[in-house]
Parts: sequence; C-alpha cells; structure tokens
Amino acid sequence: MPQSKILERNAEHQTSTRTTSRRMKKTLIAALGIGVALTLSACNEDTDSSSKGKDKDKGASQSKAPSAESPAPGSPKKPSGRGPVVAGWQTQTSEKHHFRYDVPAKADKWNVIEKDTSLSYTDKAGKPIVVMNGAANYRQGGCGSSPNPKAVGEAGKGQLATVGTTGGGTDGTLRENARNWAGNWGFAAYGGPDHKPKIKVSQAKPWKQGGIEGYTATAEVTVTNRPSSCVPPKAVVHSIAQKLPDGTMHGWVIYADQGVPKALTDAEIKKVMSTVRSTDG
Repeated sequence: MPQSKILERNAEHQTSTRTTSRRMKKTLIAALGIGVALTLSACNEDTDSSSKGKDKDKGASQSKAPSAESPAPGSPKKPSGRGPVVAGWQTQTSEKHHFRYDVPAKADKWNVIEKDTSLSYTDKAGKPIVVMNGAANYRQGGCGSSPNPKAVGEAGKGQLATVGTTGGGTDGTLRENARNWAGNWGFAAYGGPDHKPKIKVSQAKPWKQGGIEGYTATAEVTVTNRPSSCVPPKAVVHSIAQKLPDGTMHGWVIYADQGVPKALTDAEIKKVMSTVRSTDG
C-alpha cells in the first residue's frame, strides 16, 4: 500500500482546531485512461486547516455555490445502532464527518486507527492535498514500497487497504464531490504529481443506506510507477458522499490495492461499504 503522511492528532495540534471554519477547494490533475486529463476538485475543510495556509491554491478553479441537489427521496434502510452491523466486526466512528462504519476483526488483519488521527498525502510543497480521519486499515506490516516516494508515515507500513472520512466544505455538487473524492484519493495514494497514475472515474450513482441519501462513485487506478513487486499494478477507490443540513458535504472513502496477494475482493469491499451509516438520528 502506498505510504501516506500522518498529521498531528487534533487534540495535540491546537492550530488545526482553531482553523476548522476555513474551507478550501483543492484541484488536482489526474490522468484518466490514456492521454486524457481531468480536473478533479473536492470540498475539503481538512486540507485547509491541516496545511495551516490562508491562501487558496492558485490552480484551483472558481468556487461554486452550494448545490441544493439531492437524490430522489426515499426511506433508506439504516444499519442499526452504535455497535457493529456484522457480528464480531469492529466499529469506527467519525463525529466530525457524521459517518459510522464497521471493518472485520483484528484477527482478520484489520486495525481501527484512533479516530482523531489524520492521514494525508502532500504536494511538492508539503501541503496536504487529501486528508482523512476516522480511519482503519487492512494488513499493515507487509511490503513497505510506495509508488508515491514523497509520502511517508504510519500508513506506509504495507497496508493493502485504507478506509476513512473526509470533506467538510461547500464547493460543488454532491455528485461532483463523490467523483472527486474517489479520483483524488486514487491520484494521491497511487503516484501523485510525480508519477501520475491512470484513473477512470465512474459516474456518481445515488446511495440510499444507513440514514444516508447521497452518492457513490468508483475510481479504477492503474499504477504507472512500480519500483518493486510490493507496489500494486492496480487499485480501486470507492466513495460515499453525503450532504448535511448546514450545506457541508462529507465523504467516506476506501482505497484498496488490487492484483497483489491477499488483496480485498470486490465482495469484501462491498461488505464493508454495506455497514456505512450516518451518526445522526
């Protein structure tokens, strides 16, 4: 699993807690397929506060007004309670981003990370371009090689998959953010600006489950820089986006190596996704 940079815990990093009201849209250029480029942006409060910067990225496109768009009304099925939906699984909660989800037991090589710990990939200047917290990972401690040589930290200890929550801004529409979170995490985690991976992002589809009426999107990643067999040839990223009554948009993301021994299957990934639910209500 590519390495990523662990940011200081919010409890210890007072500047982060004081600046969480600032929201910023980050823009990335990710290769889609062969010879096609797409500008991917997402509303992320975390990237702004974590970098402690006050100026918006000069490459960012103009901010869009918050969208009133929402999926068709319905009564989504809600996985129950604070405990795990699947017996024996571990529950992770992100009050900040209003998501709760479950992952398999420790015996199955899953680790729930302290929820206030943030994972990030940075740009050439060392500023975060994607950030998540409320995270968990799968099979830490395997191959440590990374297709993103600038990324360092705890998340570089060979995980085959990482899950977490992100967002908090108001730019763009919910559909756009579902796609952008999937594309941005695939871009940052599997090569970044120096070794741009090839990415194909699906159209966003409605997601109705667990008290969430939002959208989901998938990014299929082809890794272009493989310094060793530890680095996967391919990866997949899934996102779930929800919009809160205050207009802020928040995402749940899983990115997983593919084409390597013990990689998560599609069925295993979908089972984890089936546990995602809102912390509200």
